[in-house]
Amino acid sequence: MSSATVNAWPEADGEPTGLRARFRAWRRSRPFWGGLLAMIAGLPILYFPYAHLSFNGMTVAMSTTAGAGSMLIGLLMMALGLTAWFQPLVRVFCGVATTILALISIPVSNLGGFGLGLITGLIAGGLLCAWAPLKPEAVPVEAPVAEVPEADAQLAAIMAAAPPVEQTAVEQTVEQTVPRPAVEQAPQTAAQAVDPGEQK
Repeated sequence: MSSATVNAWPEADGEPTGLRARFRAWRRSRPFWGGLLAMIAGLPILYFPYAHLSFNGMTVAMSTTAGAGSMLIGLLMMALGLTAWFQPLVRVFCGVATTILALISIPVSNLGGFGLGLITGLIAGGLLCAWAPLKPEAVPVEAPVAEVPEADAQLAAIMAAAPPVEQTAVEQTVEQTVPRPAVEQAPQTAAQAVDPGEQK
């Protein structure tokens, strides 16, 4: 999907019922195009070393001593494409391995199947590494409402509506309205009532 306004999960409204809708849901949950291109890239790498082409009655054999290597690279690329389809968690490994095999096919398999397998394999490796699953659609969850008694709710509303009071203003008001009590002095004992001139 190329449009930014389209729904990311069009099948989220219900379970897909038709065959095409089920295939679309399966395809969107895995790196489908990267795996398909990896399998397609394995075909020319596998085919050309064993092919016998004829041009105007002249048969041209492409087989080389590296025929077994070409077969191995082609089969591995096809297996990596299938693995990415059915095990999407290993998509990065499949992408890196597909890219490396496509590069190895240059000297081993007739320039990577005459460039067809090479270019397709490099694109497939990039798609496999870049694919990421869609994030699930967020479902709004309603928070449970706590049961508050009516008196507590009214008190909370009053406290919220009251303006904040500064501590210093309260202290100043108390000091102005309430006189401080006089501190009574305890009677001095005979030992304490000593003339200051006698102390040394």
